[in-house]
Amino acid sequence: MQALKQVIESALFQRFIIAVILVNAVTLGLETSSTAMATAGGLLYALDRIALSIFVIEIVLKLVVYRHNFFRDGWNVFDFVVVSVTLAPTGEGVAVLRALRVLRALRLVSVVPSMRKVVNALLKAIPGMTSVLTLLLLVFYVAAVMSTKLFGEAFPEWFGSIGASFYTLFQVMTLESWSMGIVRPVMEVYPLAWLFFIVFILLTTFAVLNLFIAIVVDAMTVVEHKEQDETRELVSTDHAELMTELRALRGEIAELRAARRNTD
Repeated sequence: MQALKQVIESALFQRFIIAVILVNAVTLGLETSSTAMATAGGLLYALDRIALSIFVIEIVLKLVVYRHNFFRDGWNVFDFVVVSVTLAPTGEGVAVLRALRVLRALRLVSVVPSMRKVVNALLKAIPGMTSVLTLLLLVFYVAAVMSTKLFGEAFPEWFGSIGASFYTLFQVMTLESWSMGIVRPVMEVYPLAWLFFIVFILLTTFAVLNLFIAIVVDAMTVVEHKEQDETRELVSTDHAELMTELRALRGEIAELRAARRNTD
């Protein structure tokens, strides 16, 4: 069992799984091409079946090695769910599950340490993001009510209701055709409308959204420091064990020398 555990945790095995994931992602993409399917459809399906078989074998091996501890690791649960979904039967009414096979490409996140680090940082940033999202929603609500009252009569398609205003303001926040597409037409009827939209953009795009970036960066820094602390603790433990063994060895050597002197 220990030998099997060393195999599935080895770098060579992880690189093999990464290669299978990449090849499978490419084959799934090629299946969307009618030309590729006409040329090598059978081969693509065969590669897909082989990749799925490898993923199933990997999950089974991990279940055998880790047993109930397998489900204590969130990444193992993620892999198990992704593979289980793609094992669902296909046919009428469940054809959408066949499209979900591409979710296997997401397994790359669970097997690449740098990607796991980013996802862990994002998950740790969720509490801080909740506060920022609440603030952003509050700004959106106030701006939507104001824009509906200010511009709704002249531009009912864009600002005729709070829902329409929300969507229009979201487009403005993303800076997608906000000037020529929305603001300038509004300014032809309301010349001072630019004041409202400039303040809104400054509050959302350049202020609130930057808070998201700051929170994510801070979370990644915390994750990095935590990993460094764990590494230092592991190195310190190994060093202490090594020094203990060296002291014991020196004691044994000293005893052997003393015994030899007494014999002489």
